[in-house]
Amino acid sequence: MNSWTTTLPAGLTDFLLIITFSLLIGLSQRRLNLNKEATFFGSDRTFTLIGLFGYILFKLTPGNFTLFTGGGLALVILLGLNYWFKVNKLASYGITSIITALITYCMGPMVCLMDSWFYVSVVVVVLVLTEMKSTFVELAQKMNNDEFITLAKFLLICFIILPMLPDERIFPEINLTPYRIWLATVIVSGISYLSYLVKRYIFPQSGVVVSGLIGGLYSSTATITILGRKCKHANAEHLQEYATAMFMAVSMMFLRLMIIIAIFNSAAFRMMVVPMSALMLVSIGIGFLIRRGNRNNRDIPKTAEEDVVEVEDNPLEFKVALIFAFLYIVFTAVTYFTLTWVGTKGLTLLSFISGVSDITPFILNLLEGHYTGISLGVLTASCLIATLSNNIMKMFYAMGFSGSRKELAKPLFIGFGILSVLNLIAIFFFL
Repeated sequence: MNSWTTTLPAGLTDFLLIITFSLLIGLSQRRLNLNKEATFFGSDRTFTLIGLFGYILFKLTPGNFTLFTGGGLALVILLGLNYWFKVNKLASYGITSIITALITYCMGPMVCLMDSWFYVSVVVVVLVLTEMKSTFVELAQKMNNDEFITLAKFLLICFIILPMLPDERIFPEINLTPYRIWLATVIVSGISYLSYLVKRYIFPQSGVVVSGLIGGLYSSTATITILGRKCKHANAEHLQEYATAMFMAVSMMFLRLMIIIAIFNSAAFRMMVVPMSALMLVSIGIGFLIRRGNRNNRDIPKTAEEDVVEVEDNPLEFKVALIFAFLYIVFTAVTYFTLTWVGTKGLTLLSFISGVSDITPFILNLLEGHYTGISLGVLTASCLIATLSNNIMKMFYAMGFSGSRKELAKPLFIGFGILSVLNLIAIFFFL
């Protein structure tokens, strides 16, 4: 059976697409200038006619762009005169509408010659950029002076330095190469940086629970430490809200680990996705149960500075990246010698000890190390042991930094106790 497009006259589909896209772009320009008193260039009708004009000239001489080029030059002259008027009479220097008009003029050749994903993407980008002008202005005002410099550093280490590093072992016995060390650092820092940007620019004044969620994706240990410090001087009726945020941060640790595991070892991800997803959901459930018990004062006042979890270190700073790279190297070396001298029993102990600090370098080293004699089940169990140990340490961090507030003890001990029991069950399943 023929497609419905074959029943239409030749070229009608392209014609309708060009008219539709040009009209949409024109409508966006009209909406953008609705509240402006000064005369602006073009609107829905003008942009529709520009798109149609380009399409006609392109179709008049198939395979020859002479007429299309001449029409483009005529349009450029008219747009140049309009810009001259804007600069001299209105003191307005923006050229967004002019560039948009030129893109609209090219809509005909794009629809006729390019794949659909390309010209549809162009239209989407034009519409989005037109609508987000005020958003970009607000975002630029919020950004620190060093934000673009930090981003430039990340692009440098990701797309220039990383490809130049050799993928050859530093030591013959240990699967440790400069390329793999830096690749792990770049990916982990990139994930943390996304959560940093979301917290800083999308939810800058978010409540403590949302801050716990986003902060946990950045670093659950750091987030719980910060929350614990805030609990020390917080009102008693607000402590359950902080406890909720802590378990939300823990849930994001499992999500973060699953993302990293999926990137570096798909086989391990398939084995760990069920237990880690279950632990993540249980952690979220514990947080909501704690929050339901706080019926009288669920929300911490926005006037208090204690409702925001601030992340002090940008994860793309070289200092943070170098610390992670150093820990990755240390754990790789220690894991190799532990397996060589002690065996898998030593790996179990090392997995538990790794939970005292950031467990991401240790888990990455297990996924990337390709250690002989370690089954996928033992590797999965080792990762779960590390999460168990790390969560136990988080409980002590929370209590210690909060000044051992009695109101926090019960929800934290019960919540982390449930998580630990389930974690242990998952570990024994894989051992």
